[in-house]
Amino acid sequence: MAAAQPQASVQPCRYKTGKTLGAGSYSVVKECVHIDTGRYYAAKVINKRLMSGREHMVRNEIAVLKRVSMGHQNILTLVDYFETMNNLYLVTDLALGGELFDRICRKGSYFESDAADLIRATLSAVAYLHDHGIVHRDLKPENLLFRTPEDNADLLIADFGLSRIMEPNQFHVLTTTCGTPGYMAPEIFKKSGHGKPVDVWAIGVITYFLLCGYTPFDRDSNLEEMQAILVADYSFTPLEYWRGVSIQARQFIKRCLTIDPTKRMTSHEALSHAWIAGPSEDRGGEDLLPVVKKNFNARRTLHKAIDTVRAINQLRAGGLGMMDGAQSTNPERFSGREGEDGDGDVGMQDAPQGVDPRGHGRGQTEEQIREQQRRIEETTRGLWDGRQQQGQGQAA
Repeated sequence: MAAAQPQASVQPCRYKTGKTLGAGSYSVVKECVHIDTGRYYAAKVINKRLMSGREHMVRNEIAVLKRVSMGHQNILTLVDYFETMNNLYLVTDLALGGELFDRICRKGSYFESDAADLIRATLSAVAYLHDHGIVHRDLKPENLLFRTPEDNADLLIADFGLSRIMEPNQFHVLTTTCGTPGYMAPEIFKKSGHGKPVDVWAIGVITYFLLCGYTPFDRDSNLEEMQAILVADYSFTPLEYWRGVSIQARQFIKRCLTIDPTKRMTSHEALSHAWIAGPSEDRGGEDLLPVVKKNFNARRTLHKAIDTVRAINQLRAGGLGMMDGAQSTNPERFSGREGEDGDGDVGMQDAPQGVDPRGHGRGQTEEQIREQQRRIEETTRGLWDGRQQQGQGQAA
């Protein structure tokens, strides 16, 4: 007689979801509040039906976040995770400061030194990931978020769905083609094996993008884009967009966009590069905002249109509107099917010190959120009023 299957542990749902903050191909990110504490977080709501056969990706994301949560100020913290009948939930920090490029476009001015500061923060987090045996594999501006709207807010690396934990002293171990095409390194397309250097390549693409508002391998089709990446076919043109950018910045980009991954800078070498570690006086002093904003506008419009279509498709798929019922179970029960690419139990008892397995992380209060939203509105209104006054002055 077959042994009875153990029953999944059931516990009351501890969170209530609110507005949608973003959407992906198989998940949506919603604002959520812890019912007992009143603290606000972000909940990544993953549809099990859409993820069928790829459950190992979720297990992997949890494993990665467990390893690095609360270890670096520029990495999103995993607070809690659980599942319901239809969805799996990853609860993380609530980053209300917005996406990287949206924040840049709201600024009154933007200089090369600002870009270097942003890349330095990102590189610091990437170096931490690499030191802990993790390759992100999907670094791009959309996955770089600010914790709060404050000018000095932490920049956070988010979305570890494609990240991998690599064994020590191994390099050519990953062969799956994944990531966002414009930011993917040549070795990913070649399927020759890849590792941590792919993140440095992505840093080079992001840096190029931050300095001009478009990506270096932007082409009319994905095939042409891939062909350009394979031979590093890019240039610092048109010249009028790059005239105010220093030689050091261009050299930094070239060192990142080196085709041979063994000759590419490591994350620590990139942190020591003169453009990152050197004095700000050596960087261009021209305000890059007008050029960057102009070039980014068309891309941002397309990006928002794609996100809208994705969100509509997710809503049509059903099961993503709200938490489905008042009972939830431990996520390890969700996995463990034969043939899955998992790494064993991912219970919160193994979480790093400081991550509360019962979801009583610090979070944000409703008052803090209102204050951040007020600051965003003030900043936006101030920029608009400034432009109106400038326009009136010119008319006079």
